[in-house]
Amino acid sequence: MAKENKKVIALMNELIEMEISGVMRYLHYALMIKGPNRIPIVKWFHEQAMEGYQHASTIGEKITSLGGHPSLKVTPVPETKTHKVLDILKESLEFEEKALEKYKEVLGHVGDDIALEELLREMIRLETEHCDEVRKMLDTNY
Repeated sequence: MAKENKKVIALMNELIEMEISGVMRYLHYALMIKGPNRIPIVKWFHEQAMEGYQHASTIGEKITSLGGHPSLKVTPVPETKTHKVLDILKESLEFEEKALEKYKEVLGHVGDDIALEELLREMIRLETEHCDEVRKMLDTNY
């Protein structure tokens, strides 16, 4: 395995750990939402958990195709004990921005692997759109 492949695999393992953490995070958020707008917000958080699972699966498949072994670790999810919707959305945005930066970091190491580059660019697009959506949800000046 080439040195650069080892670096990419290590970084992608950080991504899979973050994405699995996102599954746990969004499931927790969905369970903790209360109030009159609960149903659509819970649905949205469940969708985010499923997206995290899909991203982790995709990244894991790529890790194995590069000759690596997907990590079994999960990035710790802090329990802030703050379960108000706007606070949860702020936490979500911070988490998603960190994941976006990690995807961009991996992109800087792909070399000539066009398939991996395209995969990462698609993930970056999806994460950017997610961050944009959360920012819109946080804009309460409507």
